[in-house]
Amino acid sequence: MEKLNAIEQSAEEIVAQLGLLKKEIAKVIVGQEETIDQLLITFLAGGHALLEGVPGLAKTLMIRTLSEAIDLRFRRIQFTPDLMPTDIIGTEILEEDRTTGNRLFKFNKGPIFANIILADEINRTSPKTQSALLEAMQEFSVTYAGTTYPLERPFFILATQNPIEQAGTFPLPEAQLDRFLLYIKIGYPTEEEEQLILESTTGKAKASVQRVMQGSKVLEAQRLVREIHISRDLINYVSKMVRATRPADSEVAFVREWVRWGAGPRAGQAMILTAKARALLMGRFAVTLEDIQRVAFPVLRHRILMNFKAEAEGITSEKVTEELVAKIQPAKGIA
Repeated sequence: MEKLNAIEQSAEEIVAQLGLLKKEIAKVIVGQEETIDQLLITFLAGGHALLEGVPGLAKTLMIRTLSEAIDLRFRRIQFTPDLMPTDIIGTEILEEDRTTGNRLFKFNKGPIFANIILADEINRTSPKTQSALLEAMQEFSVTYAGTTYPLERPFFILATQNPIEQAGTFPLPEAQLDRFLLYIKIGYPTEEEEQLILESTTGKAKASVQRVMQGSKVLEAQRLVREIHISRDLINYVSKMVRATRPADSEVAFVREWVRWGAGPRAGQAMILTAKARALLMGRFAVTLEDIQRVAFPVLRHRILMNFKAEAEGITSEKVTEELVAKIQPAKGIA
């Protein structure tokens, strides 16, 4: 009972801080509540996120504002066609000891050695350079010249890409896409939101963002997410949904017709962790069916590969997820 009370008290403190965090972001970002929630879910679950939207939707500003409100080291990497892996992870430089005259190689750390990394326009660089992020995203470490350097936790990579620019871009490999916990799509603002944006960004007043959360609290929140309860029936529901994305095993005719490759076990892990994170963000200590169904879209949209027929007909992974949510029935009594 004592441990339970301590967990509840810690959870209440973190939920309160998350509320303050959203208020600070709202000083700069108008609307986009769902996108901000998904970014915070990514933080709470300890993963990475890929944001996609047309130019001018404040993707970069949103991430920068979030980093300003959390007391963590932030670095921005502008991805360009000529960017090299060493520009990201660092390189060895030859130094001379002035006292002894000896020369030795010293590893000069790159911008990846921060807590929050903004990988801006990630699809503008080659797969060779994109692959420099793989170890950091999965193992939270960087290996150079046979030596492994751990990255300080918490560690997040938040990448952006534009969907409408094809010239000079390189599609992200499936292996790297799978390492992003969520694939977040940003839409246009509503008419009312756009009017507020125009009004607030064309005057001389500038919002000041305060730091309202420490890095230690982010780590505490990540540990707390693991404590959030999820029933066995909901775990079975997640497993059933992920397995239904695979054409060879699926009972859903829609999947067999349109899908080339389905999601792997990592999708199920991501769905459960992000559902737990969403429950905590909403101030609850147990996962609901709605939590799972809401996170299913950003979890699955980059893990379901459509076949040529689907691409020709304009059928997307989003539509597949809609079908799965509609057709996969949870056990009776689940709310």
